[in-house]
Order: sequence, then structure tokens, then C-alpha cells
Amino acid sequence: MKKLFIISILFLSTAIAFAQDMLTPVQYIELYKDIAIREMKRMGVPAAITLAQGLLETESGNSPLVKKSNNHFGIKCKSNWTAGGVTHDDDAIGECFRLYKTADESYRDHSNFLRADERYAFLFKLDVKDYKAWAYGLKKAGYATNPKYPLILIKHIEQYNLQQYTLAAADEAPKFDAGKYQDDVEIKVVEEKFLPEEKNADEASMLDAGDKVITVNGSKCVYAGKGTSLLVVATKNNIALSKMLGFNELAEDGLLTKNQNIFLEKKSKTGDKDFYEAKAGESLYDIAQKNGIQLQYMLDYNKLWGNEQIKPGTKIYLKPNSKPANEVAIKVISTPEAVIAKTHVVQPKEGLYSISKKYNISVQQIKEWNKLQTDSLSIGQELIVSN
Repeated sequence: MKKLFIISILFLSTAIAFAQDMLTPVQYIELYKDIAIREMKRMGVPAAITLAQGLLETESGNSPLVKKSNNHFGIKCKSNWTAGGVTHDDDAIGECFRLYKTADESYRDHSNFLRADERYAFLFKLDVKDYKAWAYGLKKAGYATNPKYPLILIKHIEQYNLQQYTLAAADEAPKFDAGKYQDDVEIKVVEEKFLPEEKNADEASMLDAGDKVITVNGSKCVYAGKGTSLLVVATKNNIALSKMLGFNELAEDGLLTKNQNIFLEKKSKTGDKDFYEAKAGESLYDIAQKNGIQLQYMLDYNKLWGNEQIKPGTKIYLKPNSKPANEVAIKVISTPEAVIAKTHVVQPKEGLYSISKKYNISVQQIKEWNKLQTDSLSIGQELIVSN
């Protein structure tokens, strides 16, 4: 009897410990809502939809797949996935699912995945606040095979008030530029049977950006419009995103903030003419992209730093020694003064996350600016919290 009692106690203790390790839906939402909001601002996928998908795909963060792979959205490896993967039984036995180091990587890849795949292009024409249209649109595009998939997403959104996170970022979400397309008709959801029509062969989408490869100053490029996803351009032209960012001297991916050339190979060190006359509103980077020349070489030819604002009509030289000896100095409107970095002294119970929120910066930025190798902080430690 005593032995049976001990076994019962041990079983109960194990069950309680297991239950304590399980996340609730509310805890899952609290953990990942900020990432979902950030991704909405970066790529335009509604935060409510992202969180609802995460809740469903991970069983609120408790599924075997998410625990061994950090894969929050059930994205499979596919042929274009070159990073790690794990095997998991889904539609078939032993399927390959993408492996991520962190949940942050999974959320970022989810946004990129939707933005870069032509099947989902029509979703980005929908109102970001219309979560029902997005839910049914994902099913229509083939994201999941479960016929009740959109209803489950909608239930999660309404039950846990996930729409509040979409509304928090709605004004900062990138907009689909409908004005460029003749056939761009907004799709509205009136009832549960939402089934958007298949795209016409001539209907434009975000993936139509960057179709035509041209040559500028001997280097291949595409002309992409404001709002175009850099990931889309890279995918469409079969080039690694990181390599394309390097060719265009861009620090990170995302959506273009203006119309510009995007180069698919390394730009030349010199221009195809001696100089270019600056236009109103053009930055030095704009001029380098327009003329297909590496920015740093152009700056060197003109003895500039790169942060100057140039007066319209100013000659920007594109070749070494092309500037006449008697040429007057470059006409600069203004050169931003050096800014002394803002610092923060770590207080008791403060961590990187709470500090990042206080100054509206990311944890990664704090770590990079302060050359931190871990997340550990000491009370009284001084941190740089501005660039």
C-alpha cells in the first residue's frame, strides 16, 4: 500500500511539472506579439493572422515540432531551403521541416515566405485589418489542407482579441501600390465562402516587379518600384538575398522606400560618363544606383563622406581624376553634425529586452553597439542605446 502511494505521488509530481512547462495561449501571445507586430511593419502580414497561425501550428507553443525546430508555422524545407531541417510526420512520414535557431528567425522567414511566393501575392492587396479575408485567402492559396483552417484562425483572433495587435501596427504597415496596376481590384469578404478568383494571366502582382532585366553601366539590374520586397526581387531573379543586398550596398532586406535600380551583379567602380548633375531630392546613394557605380568609389572621386545633402545641379564626378583642377568645391546644402551616442546605466532587475523597449530599439542593436556576446548584464553597466 505504501509503495502504491509513493508511485502515485511521483506520477502526480511528474504530471504537475509537465503541466507547468506547457504554455497557455495567452502566454504564447505575450511572448511573440511584439515580433508579430514588428514583422507586420516590415512585410505587411497582419499581426493577428501571424499570431493565430502560430497558435494553431504550434499548439500554443507546445507541439513536438516547434520544440525541436523553433518552426512556428509548419513551413517545410522545399527545394530552395539550404539551411538545416528536421524530420517530422505530417501529410507523409518523415517530412523535412525548416530548422531555426530562434523563434525570431521563424517569424521572419514566415513573412518572407508569404511575400516571396506568387501564390500569396493577392493577399497583399487586401486590407490588413480584414482578418477574415486573410484567413480564407491563406486557405485558398494552399497554405493548409484542413478545410476548417480559416475558421480556426478567425476563432483564435476573436477569442484572444489578436486584432488589437494588427491595429497597433496598421498605420506603419507597407502598402500595396494599387495605382500601378489596371486590374487591381480589392477583394472583400462578405461571408464564409470567400474564394477569390484565380489570377488572370495578365494580372499584375508584387512578383511582377523586377521581371525585366536591363543593363546600366555594364551591370545587370532591374528597376523596382516603391513598396517592392527585396526578397521578391532576389527570388524572382534566382539570386541569394544576402548577395543582392551586397551588390546594392544595402544593410538589410525589407521593402523599397522609393523607386530605384536593384543590381543583380557587382556594380562598376567607374561611371560610363565623366559626371552626373544632381537632381532635387536625390541622395548620393540614389545617384550611385542611377549610374551603376559603387558608392564608395564615387564618394572618393568627389572627396565626400556620403551623408552630405547636395544642391540640385551640382556635378558629381563618376571617374577618377575627371574633376577639373579649377573646379569649385562640391555644393553641399548641409552635412549632419556628429551625434554623441546616448547611454543607459543598467538598473536592478533590468534586462536587454526591457531596455530595448524603453529606447525603442532592438536587443540585437544593443548587443552590436556594445559588442556584447551574451544577454547577461551587470548593475551599473553603461550601455550605448543610440546609433
